[in-house]
Amino acid sequence: MRNASHAPTLHTGLFLAISALLAPSAALAQNTADAGPAVDQPTQLDQITVRGEFIPAPMAQTSEVASFITREDIQRTGDSDAAAALTRVTGLSLMRGKYVYVRGLGERYSSALFNGSPLPSPEPMQRVVPLDLFPSEVLQQVTVQKTYSADYPGEFGGGVIDLKSLDIPDEPFLNLTLGGGGNSKTTGEKGLTYYGSEDDKWGMDDGTRKIPVALKDAMATGQRVDLGNFSREDIRRIGRSMNDANLYLLQENDSINPDFKAGASAGYGMDIGQARLGVVAVAKFDNQWRTRFGEQQDAIFTGDTVSYNSDYDFLATRNQVRSNGMLGLGWEYGNHKIGWTTLYVQDTLKETRSRSGRDELAGMDVRDDFTEWYERQLVDNQLRGSHSFGEYQDLKIDWRGSVARASRDVPYQTGIRYENVEGYWAHDASRVQNYTRFSGVEDQIASGGVDVTWRLPIDRELTLKAGLAYSDNDRSAWSREFRLLALDSPLPFYNQFQRVDYLFSDYNLSNDLLRLRETTGAFGAAAYDATLKTKAAYVQAEGEIVPALRATLGLRYEDATQAVHPYDIFTGAREPSPAPLRNDYLLPALTVTWNFDDNRQIRFGASKTIARPQFREMAPQQYQDPDIDRQFFGNPFLVDSELVNFDTRLEWFFGEGEYFAAGAFYKQIDRPIEALVNDAPGGGIIQTYINAPEATLYGAEIEAKKYFDLPVQARWWGDNRLFVSGNYTYTSSEVSASAGDTVHPYGFADPVDATLFVRDGSRLQGQSDHIANLQFGIESQATKSQATLVANFVGDRISARGRPGQPDYIDHPGTTLDLVINKGFNISGTEMQWSFSARNLLDTKYQEFQERGGQKAYLYRYEPGVTYDMSLTARF
Repeated sequence: MRNASHAPTLHTGLFLAISALLAPSAALAQNTADAGPAVDQPTQLDQITVRGEFIPAPMAQTSEVASFITREDIQRTGDSDAAAALTRVTGLSLMRGKYVYVRGLGERYSSALFNGSPLPSPEPMQRVVPLDLFPSEVLQQVTVQKTYSADYPGEFGGGVIDLKSLDIPDEPFLNLTLGGGGNSKTTGEKGLTYYGSEDDKWGMDDGTRKIPVALKDAMATGQRVDLGNFSREDIRRIGRSMNDANLYLLQENDSINPDFKAGASAGYGMDIGQARLGVVAVAKFDNQWRTRFGEQQDAIFTGDTVSYNSDYDFLATRNQVRSNGMLGLGWEYGNHKIGWTTLYVQDTLKETRSRSGRDELAGMDVRDDFTEWYERQLVDNQLRGSHSFGEYQDLKIDWRGSVARASRDVPYQTGIRYENVEGYWAHDASRVQNYTRFSGVEDQIASGGVDVTWRLPIDRELTLKAGLAYSDNDRSAWSREFRLLALDSPLPFYNQFQRVDYLFSDYNLSNDLLRLRETTGAFGAAAYDATLKTKAAYVQAEGEIVPALRATLGLRYEDATQAVHPYDIFTGAREPSPAPLRNDYLLPALTVTWNFDDNRQIRFGASKTIARPQFREMAPQQYQDPDIDRQFFGNPFLVDSELVNFDTRLEWFFGEGEYFAAGAFYKQIDRPIEALVNDAPGGGIIQTYINAPEATLYGAEIEAKKYFDLPVQARWWGDNRLFVSGNYTYTSSEVSASAGDTVHPYGFADPVDATLFVRDGSRLQGQSDHIANLQFGIESQATKSQATLVANFVGDRISARGRPGQPDYIDHPGTTLDLVINKGFNISGTEMQWSFSARNLLDTKYQEFQERGGQKAYLYRYEPGVTYDMSLTARF
């Protein structure tokens, strides 16, 4: 591997740098010892200098480079979930509305915690939980820490996102919200749909999509459902049991419904003797529709010319329904606190799609119709406590335990292809085919940890911290696929032109014009079990080296075993797979903070961290990503990535809520995981993964916020003032692949030349050179009103490596502009708030493309439109 011999040198240098920075403290201790015992002698203090007294509490209490989002920040920007709120943080960008990229690094280099505990993911594509699942109503604060500290898990490349739930309220409250909205490309316009079931509007299935009893019994036998294992009459009966036109017949809707949402939150606290008991409850329901109309192309570049394997126009209408709730209980007695939190999220996506165009590989004009139902669920139960002891609370013990379960159910995922025959769409069930798929994912994490903090009773401030943590993450995934094919004889000419509900009729199935055949496992393993077990221990010291100079030094030991075991879904026998990844690491972390003025400080950080492959990336199983309509396939030969990180940051707080900060960072990544694209069996493209040899990344970031008093006050608005805040991050990266470097793609028995798959000097996948946010607004603290114009820019980034010799896939987020207004007022003594938001005012398109020689091919392009939302909240 390239520069493998350099890695130990760099890691050793990191340890030496940490030791050198701590040398002043050691020297000071030695000088004190040489002076002889003087602990009993009175000490005359001429002057006490307090540095950093004007630095805000969150910034002063943490030694690491971190950003904080409060409930007030979320209310100002009107963001509905954690993913959207995090786009306002310096250096963060959002991928597909739910995965957060920190400093241009992909979601694999960021970890998400909820009250300090890890979370499972209901997505088959990622082990990282999608942050759009967390509604803003359940959040008290979000911390984004960009420099590593040993008390966090070792999977830390770009940063950690720690979500804090609501706690015991100081005063009772009850909030009721009712609202709605729409989209310029969707609401009141034509769209596609299919009936489904009566309860689809609530995001629930009424049982219509359950696997039919006849099919379920056949699957339970452990036999492939085909004529070789079942009688002809059984095959007919099973096929008829699956036939429900409500689940696959596309319909046109003349006017798509507007969005609707309703929510409530309540909290109450009471004193019971010297103790205090509190409860917080949050519930929300949200139903929204979105239509996408755009292009889908699969291109081949030859020199400066481009040709197309396929070129489609598509229309898709999505109905996303989300229900969520949280119940939190808290108990406080003196310096002791215990809390319980249960979070429930039900997120359902019902999608109807149709695309048509030219398929050159098939040699015909085609149309594909799809109906899909994705039901995601997250249930998280946490118990945590905090206990302080001693007159000055010098000893503190924090503990936590969590059991969380995420699931993803995809029943009756259907697709059918037609060919254009003299201007009519025909399906012969042979040359063009159909499918019905059932799949599921179950992901569970049991985790726990304890942290002990001891502030030493010495003159110099020094705090020691140590802890233990464990996490046991288990996942199971399976899929079954069935087709109705003309196997006994060609489908009669007339039947080929039948509407799909007549084509799949009981008559055609009973007369063997179409016959059920199971094609499960045709493209990779149909099922797998996966596990990731981690055990960790750490020690950390934080204290003053010399006046105004503080340091945090920590060392974490982390041991992990990760494995993906594909198995034969019919027999249950495990299939051959590489040995589990068994690794242990010593991960050092150092942060030094110099408060050189009352309101200014500078930080320096150095650390070593890791990034593990995700389950889906290792599983040799084919999946479809509904967000970009692309097939994915894992690579069991993936290994861990190791990172060395350096950070520095200047912070200047020149007024209440006003600040300026600038920083720089550098990262070296050994064996980064990257996505690449190749030809799929049967045509089209498929995306998989490899470990590239090495990558480096460096950049700089700047952010500021300033308030301005208005010379003229508006009575209807209150005591208003202007504010301007913004941030900008520049990042540059380079992936190295030279002669002698190797990679191990799936399908190859041995590693191969890395330059066949990785272009030396190319950018790191997922990294944007430029990320910028700008907020300009007016606010009134008296009336709790804000009007904010929010601009966000994310530069182009590589979403996947193209086929060998072909351009990379480029994701183009572009510039978005949002307007958010919150206006407070009173009605008969009841505090009210009216909220309005307009998102994507510039009507920025979603674009993923390839480009060479002035030619551009769009893998996926559509116009999201402008989204409007309005709500009214009553606070009691």
